[in-house]
Parts: sequence; C-alpha cells; structure tokens
Amino acid sequence: MAATVVEILSADEIRRTLTRLASEVIEKVGDLSRVVLVGIHTRGVPLAESLAAQMMALEPCDIPVGQLDITFYRDDLRAIGMRTPAKSAMPCDLTDRIVVLVDDVIYKGRTVRAALNAVGEFGRPDRIYLAVLVDRGHRQLPIHPDFTGRHLPTSSEEQVRVYLQGYDGHDAVELIRAD
Repeated sequence: MAATVVEILSADEIRRTLTRLASEVIEKVGDLSRVVLVGIHTRGVPLAESLAAQMMALEPCDIPVGQLDITFYRDDLRAIGMRTPAKSAMPCDLTDRIVVLVDDVIYKGRTVRAALNAVGEFGRPDRIYLAVLVDRGHRQLPIHPDFTGRHLPTSSEEQVRVYLQGYDGHDAVELIRAD
C-alpha cells in the first residue's frame, strides 16, 4: 500500500519547540528544585533528556530525569501484543516532587493513563504535569497535556511518526497518510 509522507517538524523546528516547551515548564512550575522529568518509553525518554538540557540552559539548576516503562499498566496488551518491557528508573523518590511526564505523541490518552498509574510505584508526587511533542487529538479518556509542542489534527487512519537523534539517528516528525 502506498503512502504519502509529510514532514511536520524538522530537526530545527523540534529544537525550537523544545526550547519553547522548556520556557513554558519553567514559567508554570516555578520551583525547579522540586522538578523531575519522567520520559515514557520509548521516545519520551530522549525527549525528557533534551527538555531537561534546554531547561538547564535557561535556568542553571539540576533537572533529574527518570524513565518509565508502562507495559504492565496498559489496558490494551491483547490488542498490541506482549513485548519485553524496558527498565523503569527514577533518579529519586517522587514523593512531594513536581513530576513532568514527557511523551512524543498523545493520541487516545491510554498511554498517559497507564503512566499515571505507574508513577505511583515511585512515590506520591505533589503534582503531575504532562508535556508532549505532538497532540493529534482523538482522546478516549479525559486527559489533556499541560505543555504541547504542536497540535496536529489527524484522522484515525493517519499515523504520526517521531524520529529522535538519541533513538533513531535523526530528528523529525512525519505525518503518514495511506493513499
């Protein structure tokens, strides 16, 4: 089946978007000494690391980054199939911290719901925010990101692919339409 691929964000646009998101997070959370960024496997992890680097460039402070695998918290394992989970790792106890969950794309909201459940294994945060690079709509759950890089209205037949240097060897966001 043929497909049309449209680049939505280039490497430079992703960099600028992360700089803007970093500024928005800094402005909203205020006290950065309590912030922990938590990337959702797979591409949320390098995004969280890049976002932390951008935040530290704007405000000299240490921003710890954790990584969260949500495999066992998903409610759709039958549909997506079993997979080998990645390792979750937190830099600290999340109790009383301000957690910013970071993911590449939000679609139906089920990944975020699973992530919210998984975060509880690492403490009880004071507050949890959600930052995403792309919001493509079509929510099935009442979940909305606090920080969004790009709103991208899509049809359910379209796909959004995110490529990140730390994982894929280059940075880009593409929209794929079946022809």
